[in-house]
Amino acid sequence: MLKPHKRIYLDHAATTPIDMRVVEAMAPFLNKNFGNPGSLHKEGVIAKQAIAESRRSTAEMLRARPGEIIFVSGGTEANNLAILGFARWLEENEYPLKKCHFITLAIEHPSVLDCFVNLQRQGAEVSYIPVTKGGIIDLGIFKRELRDNTVFVSVMFVNNEIGTVQPVSEIAKILRHHRSERALQEKLQKLKRNFPFFHTDACQAPLYFPVDVQKLGVDYLSFDGQKIYGPKGVGVLYIRKDAPLMPLFYGGKQERALRPGTENVPLVVGLAKALEIAEKERPEKSKKLTQLRNYFIKEIREKIPQAELNGDTILRSPNNVNISIPGTDNEWIVLQLDAQGIAIGTRSACMVSGDGNAAENSQTSYVIAALGKNDAVARSSLRFTMGRGTSKTDIDYVVNTLLESLQRSSLD
Repeated sequence: MLKPHKRIYLDHAATTPIDMRVVEAMAPFLNKNFGNPGSLHKEGVIAKQAIAESRRSTAEMLRARPGEIIFVSGGTEANNLAILGFARWLEENEYPLKKCHFITLAIEHPSVLDCFVNLQRQGAEVSYIPVTKGGIIDLGIFKRELRDNTVFVSVMFVNNEIGTVQPVSEIAKILRHHRSERALQEKLQKLKRNFPFFHTDACQAPLYFPVDVQKLGVDYLSFDGQKIYGPKGVGVLYIRKDAPLMPLFYGGKQERALRPGTENVPLVVGLAKALEIAEKERPEKSKKLTQLRNYFIKEIREKIPQAELNGDTILRSPNNVNISIPGTDNEWIVLQLDAQGIAIGTRSACMVSGDGNAAENSQTSYVIAALGKNDAVARSSLRFTMGRGTSKTDIDYVVNTLLESLQRSSLD
């Protein structure tokens, strides 16, 4: 099979290219309108107005209030600020972490899981809720784990590896019922807050699912620009009005004093524009990619029957196909496909350091292992995440190239 004339990029869950419409929106703020939003002069006022308009636009897309939107450096910072900022608020109010119970999902992104590991080291109790074989939260176990001292719950919207979609609004409903029926510990009652608070990591959601914070029923929500055809280095944390939070660092009053430092105007403008485009194009793109995803899965099952699909077939992001081929070296396959003009991933790109050195046990996916699959399956996972420009011709080439690589491997 001949190589295509262009690279086939199927790693959109790691990052997306910047939409040229986003670049155009950002351009004036890179050099012409370069003022600091904190300055009183004309240049500063223009920059401040751009931040305010971006905040208003972002809030409108999320069905939130402008004052509930905080701009940060990305999804990782947003997750850290939500979880650790909440924990710091508890400590500031003289409620020790050792008396607190937190809940999260076993397949969360590392920027969430590592926060909870940190809280455990400080004495907090943490429950890691398992998922079904399809990668969906076990709601029965979740309900049983809720306690009188449960203060915070974090469950992601769409998984970054296997694309499974969690029932966020159903979890919010369970939490509302729990709040109305339980008896809070005396000290928690004195804080006069409606525990537990609910956070969702929605970084993989905005392109394919409506992100309506009212319907989702969350108190905190994270997402970032680089997953929605926006710029890298910028993200959003939605904080519901009256939801408690303390900053993680200090030095300024920007972003309600929760995220000090001069705002990056071009990136904020770019993120707002990318979200606007995502909202407008979501129905058409989601429909197209769902059909393409189903075709992709069908072709793999027919041509590579030894491959196992990871994650639910229905409750899944339209752009995600994650498979395992036991007995193969997934990193070798990634490199073979790369040489043939195809870019794919294995796990979260956040599990590899910036210098290219994989973390310990780099080939093993804790997400796949959490599905109850054995080590051979967890070590051989491949993640294909499609984007706006992916075509059926691309998929045909990818499947055939993957098959040829496997056949060559078996002959070696």
